[in-house]
Amino acid sequence: MSEALEKAREWEKMHCRTAVEKPFFHVCAPTGWINDPNGFSQYKGEYHLFYQYHPYNKHWGPMHWGHSKTDDFIKWLQMPCAMAPDEAFDGQGCFSGSAVEFQGKHVLMYTGVTQKEKDGKIVINQNQCIAFGDGKDYIKYPHNPVITAQQMPQGSSKEDFRDPKIWKDNDKFYTIIGSRGEDGSGQLGLFESEDIINWKFVTILERCENRYGKMWECPDFFEIGDTAVIIVSPQEMQAEGLEFHNGGGTLALVGNYNKKEHLFQRKKVTAVDYGLDFYAPQTLKSEDGRRIMIGWMQNWDTYLVPENMTWSGIMTIPRQLEIRDGSLYQNPVRELENYYSNEVKIGKVRLEGERSFDGINGRSIDLTVEIYEDGKSEFSIRFASNEYFYSEIIYSPEKEILTFDRTYSGLVKDVISRRSMKVKKREGRIKVRLLLDRYTVEIFVNDGEQAMSSLIYTSLDAEKIMFSGDGSVISILKYGVVL
Repeated sequence: MSEALEKAREWEKMHCRTAVEKPFFHVCAPTGWINDPNGFSQYKGEYHLFYQYHPYNKHWGPMHWGHSKTDDFIKWLQMPCAMAPDEAFDGQGCFSGSAVEFQGKHVLMYTGVTQKEKDGKIVINQNQCIAFGDGKDYIKYPHNPVITAQQMPQGSSKEDFRDPKIWKDNDKFYTIIGSRGEDGSGQLGLFESEDIINWKFVTILERCENRYGKMWECPDFFEIGDTAVIIVSPQEMQAEGLEFHNGGGTLALVGNYNKKEHLFQRKKVTAVDYGLDFYAPQTLKSEDGRRIMIGWMQNWDTYLVPENMTWSGIMTIPRQLEIRDGSLYQNPVRELENYYSNEVKIGKVRLEGERSFDGINGRSIDLTVEIYEDGKSEFSIRFASNEYFYSEIIYSPEKEILTFDRTYSGLVKDVISRRSMKVKKREGRIKVRLLLDRYTVEIFVNDGEQAMSSLIYTSLDAEKIMFSGDGSVISILKYGVVL
C-alpha cells in the first residue's frame, strides 16, 4: 500500500465519526468531498460503488476513489479508500471510470491524469489505467496506461480524454471514453480488448458536433431489450425550452446498435433528469437482469453545503431503468420497499385551500400523490416545512408543467432554486412520487416517465407537509423509510 493511500485510510478512520447527520438510505461522502459515481458493478455477489473522492476537504481536490458496497442497493457498507493518486501515470488524479469482474479479480478502469511543464507551459494528459483487486484492496497495473489519447483519431484532444465505461460482450471487452474531437465538441471513442490489457481503437461511436453542449463526460452504454442507450453528461449546455438547462446536464441518446458494424443509430435525445442536482450517472446490470442507475446528486455550478457540515456529496437512490414506448423510464429500486414502515393512506379527497393530513409528514419518506381532477388553480405540495422554511412542488394543470422550488428552504446564497418540466396527463390524471431522505428530494412523475433530483439543507426539524389546491381531487399513499 502506498503512503498516499495509507494516509487516506487513516484519515477516514479519524474523521468519519465526526460528520453531522447524514441521509439514511443514500450513499454520501464518508468525510470530505465526493462527486461522480465510479465502478458501479457486481463482484462476487455484492454490488460495489466507487466515487471521485477528496477525503481531506469538502471541496474538490486531488482525486482518490472512495468505496462503498451493498447487497440490496439500499443499505451500504463504507469500505476503505480504494485508490489514491500515487503513481507517475496518475499523480494529478485518479479520475472517473468503471469496473468489471475478470478471472476472479475486480478490475477498475479509470483515467490517470498527469501534468508536466513544456516550453514554459503546463501540459495535462489524460489516459486510461487499470487496477486489480479483491473487493477491498486494489493494485494498479505497473505498465499503465493501457489506452492513451494517441490512439484516438487525429485532432482529438490529449487533455479531454476521460471517464471509461467498460463492459464484456461474449469473449471481448469494450469501453467507451469521453473525448473532445477536432471540432472542439464531444465524441465517444470505442475500444476493444481480448485480455483487458491490450486495447485497440474501433470507432467513434457518437459525436456531439456542437449540438448538445461541448465535452461529453461520463459516458455509459447499455441495451435494454432491443433498445440501445447512450448516457452522457455534457459540459456547457445551453437551455432549450424546459427539456435542457444551462450548464452541466445529462442526456439519454436512445436508438439501435449494430454490434457487427459497431454502429449506433440515434432516434431520440432527452434529458435523463430535470432537477437542480443531477450529473454523471452510471449503470450496472443486476443479478436478476435489471439495469440499475445511480447518479451524483449535485451540480458543479451550485454549491449549497452548509458551513457546519464536514462532508459534501450525495448519490441518488439507485433506480431501475425500463424502456416503454421507446422512452427511458426510471423508478427507485424495489428493494426500498423492504424498509417501509408506518403506511398511511388517504382516499380521494377534494382540496379547498391548504390543509395537512394526520400521519403525512417526515423527512425520510416515500410519498405518492395522485391528482384525479384539476382544480381551478395550481396544486402544490409544501414539504420540509416549519414556521420559517419549506420547499414546494407546484403543478399547473392548464400548462401541464410541474415545478420544484427550494427558494424558501433556508438558503443563504443566491443560487438556482427553481426548475420546471413539461408533464403529460395519463387518462386525465398525473401521479407524483416524492422520495425524501433528509437532504435529498427525488420526484418521479407518472410511474417514472420523468424524474427531478435536487438537494435541500433545511433544518431537519422541518417535517410538516401541506397540500394546497382549489378543487383538486387527490389521493395519498405515504411510507416512512427506516433502516
